[in-house]
Amino acid sequence: MSWSSSNYLCLSSSSSVTRFSRCKLPCESEGQRGKCHDLNRPTNISAYNSLKPPSFKLDKGQRRNDHVLKKPRNISAYYSLKPPPYKFDALEPYMSKRTLEVHWGEHHRGYVESLNKYLGKDDILYGYTLDELIRVTYNNGNPLPEYNVAAQVWNHDFFWESMQPGGGNLPILGLLEQIEKDFGSFSNFREEFIETALTLFGSGWVWLVLKRNEKRLAIATTTNAVTPLVWDDIPLLSLDMWEHAYYLDYKNDKARYVNVFMDHLVSWNAALARMARAQSFVNLGEPKIPVA
Repeated sequence: MSWSSSNYLCLSSSSSVTRFSRCKLPCESEGQRGKCHDLNRPTNISAYNSLKPPSFKLDKGQRRNDHVLKKPRNISAYYSLKPPPYKFDALEPYMSKRTLEVHWGEHHRGYVESLNKYLGKDDILYGYTLDELIRVTYNNGNPLPEYNVAAQVWNHDFFWESMQPGGGNLPILGLLEQIEKDFGSFSNFREEFIETALTLFGSGWVWLVLKRNEKRLAIATTTNAVTPLVWDDIPLLSLDMWEHAYYLDYKNDKARYVNVFMDHLVSWNAALARMARAQSFVNLGEPKIPVA
């Protein structure tokens, strides 16, 4: 389950869940091309053979052969590069326009294009939403070549939406109550989040997640491209700790980057909305019974 609005299937820009079409990517129409990252990982043929195509609901009287299960002709890609939900200079002075141009325009774009290259070679993974694709290609801890780039596309979409202009300050409404319940205080949470980020070795991500089974909030870290989706946790916030996320603005001063994120960038509005949706699936406590 994904709370990022990135679970789209390429090419249409009308809504959070888009469909295949025969138009070109905006970046292609503008003549912009990014770098592609070749993982050079061996293909596990038996893992592919175990995959099942996603199920499609057919209209009454429609035969299965009438439904498009194969890649249409002239389709230019599977997944589109989704822009951040704000202008590139909207997070300044805490995250520069140049950082957005390089991080989104080159790194994020490269993951999308690399993923589309993989998917263009074979139709076996055609038709999955992005979060479904991540779970399938994770392959029970033995990732297929598509997994890392698919997860990085999702992670970046989620990261951009975890920030907002004028962010930071305190969480609002029920989210603050839940943080105080699970961490003792917001100050404790903030301290633990920052310490977790600074002790993460190498490249990776820091997450505020909702644990389904424990019915509580927790801070989690993942290395490289790993996403909490494969653990069935529900992510509410993320912080990108890859070096390219902060080096242009903060060089090697990770502590300043993490503190600025918590004080000026984090979007508690996004986290609250994600938690509200998550509560449809996870009961965080007994409902309050009105007193007559």
